[in-house]
Amino acid sequence: MEKVTLTGLLKQTAGKFPSRRALSVSGKYDLTHAQLQELIDQAATRLVLSGVKPGDIVALTFPNTAEFVIMLLAVIRARATAAPLNAAYTPEEFEFYLSDSESKFLLTSQEGNKSVQAAAAKLNIPHITAALPHSDQEVTLSSDSKATVPLKKSIDEIVNEPSDVALFLHTSGTTSRPKGVPLTQLNLAASVQNIKSVYNITESDSTVLVLPLFHVHGLMAGLLSSLIAGAAVTLPAAGRFSASTFWSDMLAYNATWYTAVPTIHQIILDRHLSKPEPKYPKLRFIRSCSAALAPAILARLEEVFEAPVLEAYAMTEASHLMASNPLPEDGPHKPGSVGKPIGQEMAILDENGVAQPAQVSGEVCIRGPNVTKGYKNNPEANKAAFSFGWFHTGDVGFLDSDGYLHLVGRIKELINRGGEKISPIEVDAILLSHPDIANAVAFGVPDDKYGEEINCAVILREDADIDEEEVLRFCKKNLASFKVPKKVFVTDSFPKTASGKIQRRIVAEHFLAQISTAKVPKFGA
Repeated sequence: MEKVTLTGLLKQTAGKFPSRRALSVSGKYDLTHAQLQELIDQAATRLVLSGVKPGDIVALTFPNTAEFVIMLLAVIRARATAAPLNAAYTPEEFEFYLSDSESKFLLTSQEGNKSVQAAAAKLNIPHITAALPHSDQEVTLSSDSKATVPLKKSIDEIVNEPSDVALFLHTSGTTSRPKGVPLTQLNLAASVQNIKSVYNITESDSTVLVLPLFHVHGLMAGLLSSLIAGAAVTLPAAGRFSASTFWSDMLAYNATWYTAVPTIHQIILDRHLSKPEPKYPKLRFIRSCSAALAPAILARLEEVFEAPVLEAYAMTEASHLMASNPLPEDGPHKPGSVGKPIGQEMAILDENGVAQPAQVSGEVCIRGPNVTKGYKNNPEANKAAFSFGWFHTGDVGFLDSDGYLHLVGRIKELINRGGEKISPIEVDAILLSHPDIANAVAFGVPDDKYGEEINCAVILREDADIDEEEVLRFCKKNLASFKVPKKVFVTDSFPKTASGKIQRRIVAEHFLAQISTAKVPKFGA
C-alpha cells in the first residue's frame, strides 16, 4: 500500500480496460478509460507548460463536466494539488478559500465564473480556462498561446509519489470556521480501494453522478472509485443533478447503483410519488451518506426501487469512507446503523482515551492510510483532533455486538436537558416515521429551567392535514417524555450546505429568531 498512488491506479485501469466506457456526458459523448487517461496526460502537460509546478495549489471552479474531471486529475498528475470550489460561493467566500488554500492558479470553464474571477484578480492569481470542444480532441487551455516550450515535452518525466498532496478540501464548517484538509495520493488511493471493495464495484458497473464534484462524497464514492474499478460514470447534461432526467439517464446508461445524500433520496422518492417512471432500472444497491438517513425513508426507498439501501459514514478528513453497511451477500444491513468500519481501525473512546465496550457510547475515533495527517496551518485544531494516537471525529456513537456503528450525534449537537443527553438524530427518525412528515430537524434551544430544551422544525407532505398539536401527540406516543419537543415549527424548506447537508445549528438559529414572529418565512432550498 505504501507505494500506491491514485494516478497509478487510474493508469493501471486504463491499461486493463482501455476500450470500456469510463465517462459520459449524457446525450453528448462517451470517453473510454484509455481516452480519458490520454486527455488527462495531455492536459497535465499543458498545465506544466503554463507554469504549474509540483506542490502548487490549483483552485478549480466548474459545473460537473468532463472538463472538470480531466482538469482535476491533470492537476494531480502534474504533482500539483487540486482545490475544487463550489461555483455558488460569493466573491468574499471565494476570497477566503483562495487565500486560505494559498492557490497559485485558478482553473474554470470557458464560460468562467464572475465571482471567483473577481476574487482571483484581487489576489493576483492567474486565471486559466479549459475546454473540450469534442471528445476526439484535446482539452485546450486559454494559456496555450503563451506556451513557448513545444508540447512534445512528456508528462512521463513527472513521477507521482504516495506522499504528494493531491487534493485540498475544506470541512463544511458547521460549528466553526472551515478547516483546510490536505489529502495525499496515498490517502485517496486507500479510500477508493476501500469503496471499490465494500461495494464490489467492477468494470460491469455504471452510475449516474448526482452530487457535486467539489465535495468529497461525489468525487470519491461516485467518480474516482468507479474509475479505478474500470466502471462507468455518467454526468447529467445540465452539469448538476436534475430529478427530471435522473431515471432516464440511469436507464440509458445501464446504471447498476447510485450514491446520494438523504435530501436527494427524498427528492427522488417524492418525484416517484407524484410522477412515477414507466420503468426503473434493476439496481444492485443504493447508497446513502453525508447525513443520517431515517429508517422510515430507507424502508420506503427499498420498497419502491427494490434494491438494498446501504447507509455509510464518511468525513473529508478520512478521504470520505469510514464505515458502511455491507452488500446483502456479505451480511445484513441494519437500518439506523452506518455499518462496519471499512479499511481502517475504529474505536469508541471516552474523554480519557479509554476504549469503550459494545453498546457503550463515546467518541468515534479512527486511524488508517486514508486519514489526513492534519489540518493545514491549524495547530490548535490538530491538537484537539489527534490525541491518544487516533483521529477524533467529533461524533458520538457506539458499536453493537456485531461491530456495527450507531451514531448518536455530533458532540456539539447533543441536547443536554437537565443532565439528560438527547440525540437529535433519534428524534428526527421518529418524526420522519409519521406518514405526513416529509422532513424534520430536531435541535436544542436555551432554557432557564433545564439549561436546554428540545424544539423541532418539520416540512409536511403535500396535502397533509396535520398541525403542531398532532405532531406533538405523535411524539408523546413514540418518545420518552423528556425527549418530546416543546415546540414544533412548520415550514416549507430548510437551509442546506452545498453538499445537501441540513445544518442543525443554522436551522436552530433561524427558528429561534422567529419565535416572536407569527409567520415563519420560507427558505430558498
